Amino acid sequence: MNGFDYHRPESLEAAVAARRAAADGAYLAGGMTLIPTLKQGLAEPSDLIDLGAIRGLAGIGLEADRLTIGAMTRHADVAASAEVQRAIPALAYLASEIGDAQVRNRGTLGGSLANSDPAADYPAAVIGLGASILTDRRTIAADDYFKGLFETALEPGELIRAVAFAVPRRAAYRKFRHPASRYAVAGVFVADTGDGFRVGVTGAGPCAFRWTALETALAGKPDAAAAGAAPLDSRRFNADLHASAEYRANLVRVMAARALADLAG
Repeated sequence: MNGFDYHRPESLEAAVAARRAAADGAYLAGGMTLIPTLKQGLAEPSDLIDLGAIRGLAGIGLEADRLTIGAMTRHADVAASAEVQRAIPALAYLASEIGDAQVRNRGTLGGSLANSDPAADYPAAVIGLGASILTDRRTIAADDYFKGLFETALEPGELIRAVAFAVPRRAAYRKFRHPASRYAVAGVFVADTGDGFRVGVTGAGPCAFRWTALETALAGKPDAAAAGAAPLDSRRFNADLHASAEYRANLVRVMAARALADLAG
């Protein structure tokens, strides 16, 4: 690990200013990805801006049909939150399934979304719930946020403040997890918004995506059988030592059917 200048600002404005002034700065949230990357020499930032001391970046608020979660909120806090369990139980369940206890007590919502790991859990919920990503500059719709492998719509230095989720009528999340890392080999989040269904998929492709063909096939009913017949373009699905692209495509269908069965049940 090479040397860097360490900053621990106490306000959002100071963090953004430190990042702007740095030659090649990086924000540090939970550090679940960044710290190993630094240790391996895969990233060499000139400055590390620790967000841990900024009040207001963590916390959970529920107002009417809108659940807002601060970017620095830990996975364990999302899983244990009475507000999340009441408003979107599937989101609390998703958070409880992330990694192990150490990861859940260090990792953050904002860090996960900023990194956009193709096997991360939260992106499926962000897509499935049609969430809004609130940054220091603007609001980004879920459908516009994920761009590719570790690539998002965030501009250089842009900082996630919070994520706002519209509370659905009901939702469910199912994933096939890697037995060691608990990452999603394939995961599907299905939400009944009241105006139809939204389906978010993670783990299968370069980044999370919306399975619109299944949404159309559902036609307002949580029919698990539709997951086996809806068109699914798997040409760009990931293939690695854990699963082939074809196997991931099958897993997406199976996990979608299970999530839909949860809704119907």
